[in-house]
Order: sequence, then structure tokens, then C-alpha cells
Amino acid sequence: MRLEIISKYPSGGAHSTPLLFVHGAWHGAWCWDVHFLDYFVQQGFAAHAVSLRGHGKSEGRERLRWTSIASYVQDVEAAAQQLPNPPVLIGHSMGGFVVQKYLEKHPSPAGILLASVPPRGVLATTLRIARRHPLILAKMNLTLSLFPLVATPQLAREAFFSERMADEEVLRYWRNLQEESYRGFMDMLALALPNPRKVATPLLVLGGAQDTVFHPSEVEATARAYHTEAEIFSDMAHDMMLEPRWQAVAERMLGWLTNRNPTAR
Repeated sequence: MRLEIISKYPSGGAHSTPLLFVHGAWHGAWCWDVHFLDYFVQQGFAAHAVSLRGHGKSEGRERLRWTSIASYVQDVEAAAQQLPNPPVLIGHSMGGFVVQKYLEKHPSPAGILLASVPPRGVLATTLRIARRHPLILAKMNLTLSLFPLVATPQLAREAFFSERMADEEVLRYWRNLQEESYRGFMDMLALALPNPRKVATPLLVLGGAQDTVFHPSEVEATARAYHTEAEIFSDMAHDMMLEPRWQAVAERMLGWLTNRNPTAR
């Protein structure tokens, strides 16, 4: 399986521990390349973002509908194995769910979950969608396609962005969105939920107060499951790496990594 991996390196010596970013549903490695990769490279990290199979420029688009979360975990394994040292795993939304599953069996210096699918899955999110957009949810299940949930810029804004995001930026990012795995959705609904008791890796759990996909209470529940405390950004929506105040998120991540010192040279 050929995977797209966007890799960037600092001009001087890099921290010994690299960073590996894992995107969420409908996205690809591109979402980390807008701001985060360059930011962390400037802080001396080797930064890598993988497009899970069927996403971005990775192979597997023709089989995406029935791609499992376990297959996405295999993609993270493959990407991590190409790095000189075990990376810090950083996952957004569905990518956070994949990171949780990866960490059940793989040691890592640290992990960061951004607006992540909680260990209990996406049932609460699905019920909210059913109340707001019953026809869209019906179409999704009839066609076995998740794209109707983000089929217009307006739906993308509702799901991913705060009112602070300019319309032209929403349109720009919406044009990069794509189909997502229906099997992956079922796995996150009930079929393949993470087991936090199997995860020993220290985690930073971040969320947005304006996130309509995973509410702050769900982010806080995720943190409790991993014996830590969530940090909620008051003016942040779901796509924390693309929002206008993305740098506040990146700075918090950097501070946590520095304080933990998993990246000593």
C-alpha cells in the first residue's frame, strides 16, 4: 500500500523524537501542511503527516467505502516504521480514534488528541446529526456514503469551523474534503471501540468549546478515560489545526511536549 507522507525537517539538528500527524475523516495529510508542519519544524522537530489509505494521494480510494479502522491503524504502523525513532502520535477527530487504537499495542513517547472521537465512539454525534439533519443521515445510510454530511461549504462550516473563519477559507478547505469510509464509521459507532486500559502512553487531550462534532463534555470524558484532564479552547471549533487561532493550539502542544521532554536531543 503506497501511502502519501508529507515530511518536513528543520534546517539544523532535529529533536530525536519525530512527530507523526494523523488526520480525521474527510481530510488528508494536507490539513496538517497548512500550518502545523511548518510550525513544528521551526521548533526543531521532524514533522510527518500521513494520508490514510484512500485519502489524499494514498492508494486505496477504490476500496475506501469498506476500509476498516484496523486498516488505518496499519497505515500508522507503516508510517511510524519508516521513522528513525518511535514518534509522538498526534491525531485529530477520527485520527485521534486511530491513534488510540494504535497505542493499545504500540509504545510511544507521547500522544496528543485534538477534538478526537471519544473511546465511547460516535453514537452521541450521530444522534445529534439525526436531530439536525435527518434527511442527510438517511441519505448517508441509504447510499453507504458519508460525503453528504459535508457536501456543501455550509455543512462543512457547521461541522468544522467557527464563525471567525472567513468564507473564502471555508471554501478553500471544503474543496479538499473527500469521501470517507462507511465501514470506518461503523467501527467508530460500535464495532471497534478503543480500550483505554490498554494504553499506557501519556496523552494531551484538547478540544474546542464551539465544536459541534464532539462537545467539550465528550472531550472531557475522553481525558478522564486516560486519567488526565482535557483542555478546552473557548473560541475554537472542530478543525483546531485550521481555525484562525490554530497557533494557540500548536503552542500548547509544544509547551506540553517540552515539559514532558520526550524529545531530548
